[in-house]
Amino acid sequence: MSSLKTHDTQALDALTGGAFSAPTSGERAARVREWLAAEPSPEQMQEVFRELSARDKGAARLLRERLDEIKRAKGQEAIAAEWSERARNLLSQPRLNIADALAWQRDAAKAGAPLSREPLASVKSELAERVKGIEDLQNRVQIQREAAVLLAQRIEVLSTKSWKDAQLAAEALRADVPQWQAQAQALLDDANWASVDTKFPPLLEASRSQLQVVWDAFQTALAQATAAADDANAPLPPVPVWADELRQARGLPLESAPPKPPRPKADPELKAKANHAVSDALAKLEQEVAQGHGKASAGAANALRNALKEHGKLVDDKLEAQAHAALGAAGELEGWQRWRADQLRQELVAKAEGLFETAPAPVTPEPAPANTEAAATEQAEAESPAATPVPAPVVRKPRFGGRKMQETLRGLREQWKQVDQGGPPNHALWKRFDEACNEAYKVVQEWLDKVKSEAAEHRSARLALIEEVKAWGAAHGQNETGDWKGFNRAIHQFSERWREAGHLSEKAFAELQPQWKEAISQAAAPLERAQKESVERRNAMIDEARVLGEAPMLRIDAVKALQQRWQAEAQTVPLDRKQEQKLWDAFRKPIDEAFNRKTAEREKATAALSARDRAVLEASKAVEEATASGDAQKIRAAMQALEQALRSGGEPAAAPASTASTAATAAAPAERGGEGSAETATAEAGAEGAEGSEAAAAAPPKPAPKPVIAMRGDDRPGARRPEVATAARPGGRFDARRPGGPGGPGGRDDRRGPPRGGDRFDRGDRFEREDRGPRLGDAAFRAQREAQEHAQAALRKLAAQAHGEALTQLMTAWEQRSGEQVPSHQELGKAVGPQVRQAWIQALGKAAAGDPSETLLRLEIASDVPTPGEQITARRAMQLQLLTKRHEAGPQETWGADVAKVLATPYEAGAARRLQNALKALLRR
Repeated sequence: MSSLKTHDTQALDALTGGAFSAPTSGERAARVREWLAAEPSPEQMQEVFRELSARDKGAARLLRERLDEIKRAKGQEAIAAEWSERARNLLSQPRLNIADALAWQRDAAKAGAPLSREPLASVKSELAERVKGIEDLQNRVQIQREAAVLLAQRIEVLSTKSWKDAQLAAEALRADVPQWQAQAQALLDDANWASVDTKFPPLLEASRSQLQVVWDAFQTALAQATAAADDANAPLPPVPVWADELRQARGLPLESAPPKPPRPKADPELKAKANHAVSDALAKLEQEVAQGHGKASAGAANALRNALKEHGKLVDDKLEAQAHAALGAAGELEGWQRWRADQLRQELVAKAEGLFETAPAPVTPEPAPANTEAAATEQAEAESPAATPVPAPVVRKPRFGGRKMQETLRGLREQWKQVDQGGPPNHALWKRFDEACNEAYKVVQEWLDKVKSEAAEHRSARLALIEEVKAWGAAHGQNETGDWKGFNRAIHQFSERWREAGHLSEKAFAELQPQWKEAISQAAAPLERAQKESVERRNAMIDEARVLGEAPMLRIDAVKALQQRWQAEAQTVPLDRKQEQKLWDAFRKPIDEAFNRKTAEREKATAALSARDRAVLEASKAVEEATASGDAQKIRAAMQALEQALRSGGEPAAAPASTASTAATAAAPAERGGEGSAETATAEAGAEGAEGSEAAAAAPPKPAPKPVIAMRGDDRPGARRPEVATAARPGGRFDARRPGGPGGPGGRDDRRGPPRGGDRFDRGDRFEREDRGPRLGDAAFRAQREAQEHAQAALRKLAAQAHGEALTQLMTAWEQRSGEQVPSHQELGKAVGPQVRQAWIQALGKAAAGDPSETLLRLEIASDVPTPGEQITARRAMQLQLLTKRHEAGPQETWGADVAKVLATPYEAGAARRLQNALKALLRR
């Protein structure tokens, strides 16, 4: 559709499917939604929004939201393209900074870029994978550094042991060191190596070179040690421990430590400066050690070591000895493992001893002594201060049961083993821990004994059950009674007993389970044979059902007989639920298909519309169009036309009299034919789809009007209206006035039974039904019913809307004392005549005066609406007064004049609300 340049309301209404002509805001919004579902162009939506926003902002909100969404989408596409290009630039660089990648994601989210949609979603995932690879590479570098340190420590530890031990460990080192070198080279060859932090490559290279130096020195020293062991003239290795071992093997004395060379003379000023630096570090370390600060003492010890390295050649021997002693004390403080291990052992001992809880022992009442004097003496001795207090007896109870106690003990012992691996043993704590665990294990032992005894009982019970099943199977091998349901129930009961027979160990259960399966299978063998035969019979019935379903004429009697046979078979032999449901579905499928085929043929036969159906459909369509227009007169005219179409019967209006008499004559035998024949005819007509085959009956005579009886009763709201009492029947019998009954016209005075005669079955005085013509088709019936429902709802809605607006306008006219604003006669409805409306206008033209309380009460009585709580007493008093004034006109007759009296009084919000409620009910009558 081309864009509309002129703001033509009719053209826009046609474009949007009636959004401008819809009567209510809800309908306008619904039609705008339907139009938006067709994906119109933005130019069309802009023009419709410009025109509709001045009429209905609620309906125009949908257009504004769609236009905003389109603008937002365009903006997001541009933003997505921009940030996607930035991400591509980051990914194309050989070196990616992790901070730049995280900043891209943060800045893109702040800019409102759609990161969850393409192309940003894929770019975001690529960046995340790249960053993850770089971080993983950095973690691997740190792991390689730690591995290099561990390998160097292994090599250094071998220098303190025998060279033969080092020779044995060299084979493993010859495999581990090259493997480490290969892993380090793999890190350097990784594609993301250029993007790692700059601090990691030097660290890896330093670890690599340090490990290589240590390894080369180790190999050289080990080769010299091997050669020196083979040749006594070969030089000794540079490792002191290995050299001493080889020297001892050759029978040579060990080398004494070389004498310490004298210190060179130094500048006194430098020497004083060095002594001062070492003294300060020494004092700091001694202070931290004295205070017991572990972390601080480690830092102070490192500072003292650095000072000794720097000034060691210049300090005095005495000061150097003090420094080494302080470093030894700091080392002892740093060795906190012993203390920490003992602390963990204390916690484990406390947990082991806490497996039992103490509780007061139950006190048994002692019998009272027979001698009163002896009892008094004992009580005095107990109350004397010299008496020694006897502690209350206590008992120790385990906190957990057998299985929980066993798991707890196992966990405690495992934790103790781990603690022993991290520090030297503590025999005193181990003794306490072992005693507590042994005491707690007694509970576990009791539980194990109980479990063993129960397992033995369960085993014997299961063996007895197996023997019982075998005996039962031998006794019921033939099932002479034929009660397969009871047989199946017994098998299931045996299975339930086996499942509930108690716990067994895995070994015992694996031993008994094959025996049980063999016994239960032998016992259930007759049932399985019967089920197999039943399945064969059911398959045969399924084949019969297929044959019946494929037959051109469906035989209902054969289908019923087959279904009865199936039910009898299902009630005789039980099957597994899933298998039985599967067979039942296969059985009913061909029959259902046959019935569906018959239903389709019937619907196809009834699909042809008669002339009356077409007329009803056209009238129903006209009613729907009138309902959519919102015009009450059109709706009523269309409903009247639809009623005429329903009554016409699809024939001309002026039918010959002879046709009507003939139809009445033909209808009489059908009525006398009885109720059963009518139902049969109706059923046959509905089954075959022959609409309009029944003859039209004669119209019944108009009944005589009922007499009107004037009544006056309780006029309170919600009170029950009195019913007209029927005249008393002579004789007091409910059927005394029935024609033909005792005491009635034409009745008999005797009670010996009905008279014998030809009028015994005469039903000529029965009610003759109105001729409704041939039956409507399903489509026509549903169309006219829905059209009438929609039309009635629209009329009620229009009437309520008109009354509400008219009442609001009338209240405004009363408030402003303007007779010109009184609604017209058509707006007020047929309940208000021209004279009554003129009286209202005249009342508004006069000066406001008077009290409307009494008049409002009359209006509320006339409209039967509730009265405010403070006026209930006055209303009841007025109702009593009205009961005494029977000859005067009641409130229902004078409510128009009462409204004029209220309008002549000054305007008040409460009175206006009461008047509006009363008129709302009165104008609907």
